[in-house]
Amino acid sequence: MTTATQRIDRKGVLSFILLAYGLAWLCVSPLWLSGQGLRHPLAVPLMTAMMFAPAIAALIVTRFISRPTGGLRDELGLRLGKGRRWGWHWLFAWLAVPALVLAAPFVGAALGLIQLDLATFSGYRALLERAGAGATLEQMPIQTLILIQLASGILTAPLINAIPTLGEELGWRGYLLPQLLPLGQWQALLLSGAIWGLWHAPVILLGYNYPQHPQLGVLLMIGFCMVWGVIFGWLRLATGSVWPAMLAHGALNGMAGGTLLFLRADTSYDTALAGVTGLSAWILPLLLIGLLAVTRRLPVGDAPDVVHSRLELVAAASGE
Repeated sequence: MTTATQRIDRKGVLSFILLAYGLAWLCVSPLWLSGQGLRHPLAVPLMTAMMFAPAIAALIVTRFISRPTGGLRDELGLRLGKGRRWGWHWLFAWLAVPALVLAAPFVGAALGLIQLDLATFSGYRALLERAGAGATLEQMPIQTLILIQLASGILTAPLINAIPTLGEELGWRGYLLPQLLPLGQWQALLLSGAIWGLWHAPVILLGYNYPQHPQLGVLLMIGFCMVWGVIFGWLRLATGSVWPAMLAHGALNGMAGGTLLFLRADTSYDTALAGVTGLSAWILPLLLIGLLAVTRRLPVGDAPDVVHSRLELVAAASGE
């Protein structure tokens, strides 16, 4: 394991970043080469394949380029985790994260950035009709359909998304975050989040997440990932395991379409400002980070043994 008495393994970290970025561009290159962008018929499978790039990069680095001195399971956080009350971190990842994401459109509406319809759910009704599912509305009240979607998004979507999000988390929080800890815990959390955000550039530039702002969207995605990267990183460090971060990432992705459930029909919104990835959606996660800092859960000071010795040395070196 990397410790504060050692320098960052620049060879390993740089190799990981180059591989993760290169494999990402390679995975979605058909979207660029075809000129079809996100309209490509294989866009979703290709973007899903892209999510495994960080895991492949981490495995290549730890196996062939810069092998860890400790066990690979501990180095990448593949154990289930341990420590006092570690189980509640899993519940937080599964339930609190989708709740924060679900609240995003309501924050945007409170700020006047998006128009919602909580009476008739006209936007979702129109979406179902365009999809040819209008008959479903005759058999079941729209409110029941909304509840089913919410229950699915909160209870099952994190599990459904678990495998592809593990592809990302094994790289970003499994390998990269611990490797950057000699910089200091806050610096490692923010820098790993920024690297994660920039990694999305191949699809963001095509209009993914920010269709109205593809270039500005790259910067917005970096900020978005820095915010959520702190939360996912906290789960990783507090439990010594990458699995809660994987579950939280799956919950975030699983609830990403929640805005469409409440949107007023025949309206639009600026994705840079509202929606799940807009600036207004950063408010509640930032408040959570502030709460973690005020309650001294960040920086993590009572981590399990798998990362505890590393954090002690980092704190001693940085004076935290």
